[in-house]
Amino acid sequence: MTLTVRDAAKLLDVSQKTIYRWISDRQLPARRIGDQYRLSRSELLDWVSSNRVDASLELFTHPDEESGRLPTLEGALASGGILYRVEGTTRDEVLRSAVAAPHLPEGVNGDFVYEMLRSREQLASTAVGGGIALPHPRHPLVLHVAEPTITLCFLEEPVDFGAPDGQPVHALFLLLSPNVKAHLHLLGLVAFGLRQASFAEALNQQAARNVILEQAAKVDALTSTPPESVEPSESEKS
Repeated sequence: MTLTVRDAAKLLDVSQKTIYRWISDRQLPARRIGDQYRLSRSELLDWVSSNRVDASLELFTHPDEESGRLPTLEGALASGGILYRVEGTTRDEVLRSAVAAPHLPEGVNGDFVYEMLRSREQLASTAVGGGIALPHPRHPLVLHVAEPTITLCFLEEPVDFGAPDGQPVHALFLLLSPNVKAHLHLLGLVAFGLRQASFAEALNQQAARNVILEQAAKVDALTSTPPESVEPSESEKS
């Protein structure tokens, strides 16, 4: 989804002038079209996570979300799996190990996924700081997966991913989605989860699978937006 400077300012609760300054001074990703800037929602999510910038909850949930139609963080993690002691001493070795594990959706070629992930990292690192990376294909539609999944990989040893804070990566979330909508939704859920102390601590401790899924369910609860109950008017009561 494409955002205007005004949209971005609203989501980050800052002035439009601040957005322009961040584009200039803090490498906030933006594309100039004529005399205006346009920002990618997914790139804004990455930038917010990497730079530890406060943002509205609206940024982390898809604007077209309809109840029961988008994946949950808990469900995507349960489908994708949680892997421990993933081997590799370089970024590419880690990515190769991540896609070699028997967790990819049926019909998805691991070598193809690896090349997509590697090309995405060459474009720009998916490390968001704090020892976390979110590798994902730049174009999710080409994978033809039936359902969105997230595979959480805890690395055998920290690996340099070129993170903005200079920290090596010790855990990564591999996102595979059937469409852009689900992709952005899951990216937002993970980014929001990383801002929650209990979820982040579970990752730092490389907690057991049930503990991580429990924390993921809490993130889902925080980002769900059930309709507010409306008190009927006096005329409706009568």
